[in-house]
Amino acid sequence: MGFLDFVYYSFIAVVVIQVVYYVFFFSKFAFIKPEKEQTKKLSVSVIICAKNEAKNLQNFLPSIISQIYPDFEIVLINDASTDDTLEVIEAFAAEHNNIKIVDVKNIEAFWGNKKYALTLGIKASKNDYLLFTDADCKPVSKYWIHNMCTHFTDKQSIVLGYGAYSKIKKSFLNKLIRFETLVTAVQYFSFAKVGIPYMGVGRNLAYAKKEFFNANGFINHIKLRSGDDDLFINQVATKDNTAICFSENSFTLSLPKTNFKDWIKQKRRHISTAKYYKLNHKILLALLYSTQLIFWVIAPILLITTFKWQIVVGLILIRLTLQYTIFGLSSKKLGEQDLLIMLPFLEVFLIITQLTIFINNLISKPNHWK
Repeated sequence: MGFLDFVYYSFIAVVVIQVVYYVFFFSKFAFIKPEKEQTKKLSVSVIICAKNEAKNLQNFLPSIISQIYPDFEIVLINDASTDDTLEVIEAFAAEHNNIKIVDVKNIEAFWGNKKYALTLGIKASKNDYLLFTDADCKPVSKYWIHNMCTHFTDKQSIVLGYGAYSKIKKSFLNKLIRFETLVTAVQYFSFAKVGIPYMGVGRNLAYAKKEFFNANGFINHIKLRSGDDDLFINQVATKDNTAICFSENSFTLSLPKTNFKDWIKQKRRHISTAKYYKLNHKILLALLYSTQLIFWVIAPILLITTFKWQIVVGLILIRLTLQYTIFGLSSKKLGEQDLLIMLPFLEVFLIITQLTIFINNLISKPNHWK
């Protein structure tokens, strides 16, 4: 077998694997219809951990306070901030009696560890259901709490939501950030639908307090400063206890990074936790990424050499058609339709960026929670 023959058959195998992912995994979210919401009278604690977030709290906390929901408290955790975060929190608490303050001081054993601060906040919360977001996040509607909480049932104690990023016109970086966020959401929503939940995002995540205490909190990965959201969900989520929420009123909106350096730094922290996922999750995600990478490496080689080009073009079209169909339906659900026009370019750029981050993480450890 010659070199081009080997490349050609490898390409066929890669396309087949990609088709399997799109048909048997990602289509589960793309073609799902929203479930009819059931009103539930649950008492909820909204948990927000803030470290040097005075300005963001002033801008975004009112959107949490003004939520239309009968029974909720807001637990504001000041994680050893050096700015005016505590003063801002105290000012809001003086005006609203459903705000609880948790002021965390650094201690040597957990210096700069967000999980320690979150643990104190969770223990201080009074309600049995917890809804998490970040200090720089804004719910897109006054019914965020309501929409997320409708998915709790006697069996389903974890709800995965969508945390979008604000749009910035004429910014390729903004499109790349939003595309990466869309891809990640499609993956964790789809895997959850097929019974393999593996992560959630702390910008929009809810779970019953019992899940936290049954797992002994973050103890299994307390020494890892990242992973208070994805590693915890990777540990406790099952096919039976996990629901997804993707109704438009359930989204949160965050401020995106505005330069590549800051975004890469952020993604290095996020990606560093993936190696601690369960083995089957790591295999599925590694196979997905590697076949995406190989597809875009091999396709140009076969096209340039015109080796069995008719079949190669056909395989490329099959894969792209599936991709556009799945991401077209998914992006409509999540309000990211404007990304479709640049889909192949964004995918290639994201694959290269992720490879660079992976290599950098092997060389040096990423920085963590501020």
